[in-house]
Amino acid sequence: MSKATLYLEESIHQALRIKSAETRQSMSDLVNDALKAVLREDLEDISDWKKRRKEKTFGYEEFLKRLETDGTI
Repeated sequence: MSKATLYLEESIHQALRIKSAETRQSMSDLVNDALKAVLREDLEDISDWKKRRKEKTFGYEEFLKRLETDGTI
């Protein structure tokens, strides 16, 4: 494992310390788990984007017209 120095907002650091104490997990484990979750989500987003990149796109105005046509707005 590598060692790193992180600068956290005071309130985030306090929440991390409290969660660490309540769950009996180290702050490092909690941060590692959170970062892994974010990176997994990024992989899912990239995968979804690759599947959908050939779909027809349309602008905001056209999207609003579609919402109006189907009765959403």
